[in-house]
This record gives sequence, C-alpha cells and structure tokens, in this order.
Amino acid sequence: MNAPMNAVDLMNALSVELVFVPVDPTQVVDGAPTTGETAIAELGAAAIGVWEMSSGAMSDTEVAEVSVVIAGSASIQLVDEGRVLAVGPGDVIRFAGGERTIWRVADRVRKVYVVEAD
Repeated sequence: MNAPMNAVDLMNALSVELVFVPVDPTQVVDGAPTTGETAIAELGAAAIGVWEMSSGAMSDTEVAEVSVVIAGSASIQLVDEGRVLAVGPGDVIRFAGGERTIWRVADRVRKVYVVEAD
C-alpha cells in the first residue's frame, strides 16, 4: 500500500497502487465498473487523493472538489444541467458539491483530487 506523503515529498500519481472494488449496484448505469481510491496527503482542511474508474458507467452525487485528470478519459453527464463534459489528461474539473452526474468511461480514467477533509 502507499504511504502518506511527508512534509516535503514526491509521488508519481500514475504509479499509486489502488485497490479496486465493484461500484454499488444502485449506481451502475452500464457495464460492471470498478473504482479505486486512496488518500495521499492532507493540506490544512483539505484531503488529497487519487481515484480511478474502470470501463462502464455509474451515477454519482459529487462532493465539493477540484480534480485533475492524469490518465484516460471520461464523459461526465451533468444530469440537472443537461450538459456533458468530455475530460482527459490535463483537464481540471471543479464541482461545487451536490451535482448529480453520470460518469461514462470507455477504458479507464484516473484523477488526483482535492476535497475538504472529513
């Protein structure tokens, strides 16, 4: 497993090992997607982590978050807005929190995220 980062540290987010679990059946829209996630650091009141989703589609309700896609791609349907975001490596995503989404992934998508710590 990955050790949390120290005060001054370097970590390759593409190499972070994740344990994948099936998406809750109530969230599955298509296929048999899995997700993996791990926290890597805290900064003040923020938690930083790595998250990945395998191929398939799932619904979610987002938390307040800023994330950067570092591998793969996804189409994120904003259910209540009726629009779709196509995201890939280098794209920065900002969710205010509470948005209902459907993530559609052809192969995989991996992101580094920052959220308020619990």
